[in-house]
Amino acid sequence: MPDVEYLKMIQGVVGRLASNSFLIKGWSVTIAAGLSAFARTETDRSLAWIAVGVVAVFMALDAYFLAVERAYRELYDTALGASADCYVMTAERVGPRQIVGALVSISVLPLHAAVMAGATVVALST
Repeated sequence: MPDVEYLKMIQGVVGRLASNSFLIKGWSVTIAAGLSAFARTETDRSLAWIAVGVVAVFMALDAYFLAVERAYRELYDTALGASADCYVMTAERVGPRQIVGALVSISVLPLHAAVMAGATVVALST
């Protein structure tokens, strides 16, 4: 039987990662909307291109948090199924393959792609 406190520790990490992902999505939309709104009032569209870059950075960060969250969920499942070493909080290494998999997931790509497309439209409009 797995140690309940150990499972709670893993759940805490997963909860914090999910919270960070939620906050990143909010900041991405807020910053992109603000920069795009300012870009509409200026003749120079550089602010809109900055918004596109900011969204790309937030998208990558969101994908990273999702990949790490998945690794900790796997650690949780392993701890449930076997007698894992107690209080080992090392999840599997998160590499480029896991991050790309998280990047194209339904919880990351649609939101960030839509925000990036909106900022790009503002940047390209004259």
